Amino acid sequence: MAIHKILFASLLICLLIQSSHGATKERLFSDLEKSALEVTATPSRVGEGVVLAAGIDKLSITWKVSSTATKEPEFKAIKVKLCYAPASQVDRPWRKTENELFKDKSCPHKISSWSYDPAVKTAQSFDYTLERDIPTGTYFVRAYAVDAKDHEVAFGQSTNENKTTNLFSVQAISGRHKSLDIASVCFSVFSVVALLVFFVNEKRKAKIEQSK
Repeated sequence: MAIHKILFASLLICLLIQSSHGATKERLFSDLEKSALEVTATPSRVGEGVVLAAGIDKLSITWKVSSTATKEPEFKAIKVKLCYAPASQVDRPWRKTENELFKDKSCPHKISSWSYDPAVKTAQSFDYTLERDIPTGTYFVRAYAVDAKDHEVAFGQSTNENKTTNLFSVQAISGRHKSLDIASVCFSVFSVVALLVFFVNEKRKAKIEQSK
């Protein structure tokens, strides 16, 4: 009887998970209200050929709800993300854009999120320092408005619909940290010393055996 109960409970849990997963699949990017949020992202360094440095340079990000937004009553939170531009998605399936939101890999880098206050009508601004682990690539910023169920219902982005304007490039941190080099040298020296000690001990043991 206990086994039957366990099996029934397991089946029920699986059905609930599958049902939840199925509901997630139904959320499509194309169903979101576009341009409901007005978003700008201004790099700390601008100019032709300028490449921002991960871990050093900043973005000044501003967002506000558009006067034409129809789903504002559903907004409960705003989530801002760093997204790959098309040029940085070529031959990289792990960055692929998908219409099904749970499959989409184009905006993996979270910038910030906070609760939405409908009483605040002015534009909201903040500075964001590019994270040290941001890969080299071309980016834009997108903000999602989510509802009480944490489901995206609307968005806005710092580029146009084709993602060809107001893009910025980032150079990832290259090379190893100095502490890693020091640790590597210390480990190498220790390995050599340990090997020499081993050979000396083995040689001494061999001499002792021969003297016997």
